[in-house]
Amino acid sequence: MGRPMKFEPDEAVDKAVDLFWRQGYSGTTPVELVNELGIGKGSLYRSFESKRHLFGLALRRYATERLDSLAEGLAGDGPMRPRVRAAVERLSGAGAHERGCFLVNAIAELGQVDESVAATAGDVFDGIETAFRDAIERGRDSGEFRSDRPAGETASSLLATVVGLSVLAKTRSDPARLARIVDSAVNGL
Repeated sequence: MGRPMKFEPDEAVDKAVDLFWRQGYSGTTPVELVNELGIGKGSLYRSFESKRHLFGLALRRYATERLDSLAEGLAGDGPMRPRVRAAVERLSGAGAHERGCFLVNAIAELGQVDESVAATAGDVFDGIETAFRDAIERGRDSGEFRSDRPAGETASSLLATVVGLSVLAKTRSDPARLARIVDSAVNGL
């Protein structure tokens, strides 16, 4: 019989999200994971199988939280424009930090060589686009947004803006530049 687990796996995955987000997959060593998570190397491998498996868990945790946060932020009654603006800023990391979006970072680093990362990103991007499309349709129904362009097209454009802003945020781009991009995207709705 093995020793009892002395750490909370969900908390460890949350800490792994932060470390992988800061350093990327390749830039994070198993020793750094062990130190950040506060667990032994044996526990790391017994609990999470491998660095790659833990990265997948961290990426899916982040993705789920992002989609849940997006749905919550766009839900409810009232004007859609400020909610869409907040969603674009939150998803891209344009106003919060210089790390950009963990998912965009992961796809840029591993998307061409890791099918599961590409699949996770594709699913999340589809979810974001769908949420934006629904928000745009609601804004059109209330007369807040223009209706001369298909909602799906506009949602795709917002998704591309989020991804681009995330990359720009990582370059430590001027916050005023990021704000102008957000303004242009949201004002064009």
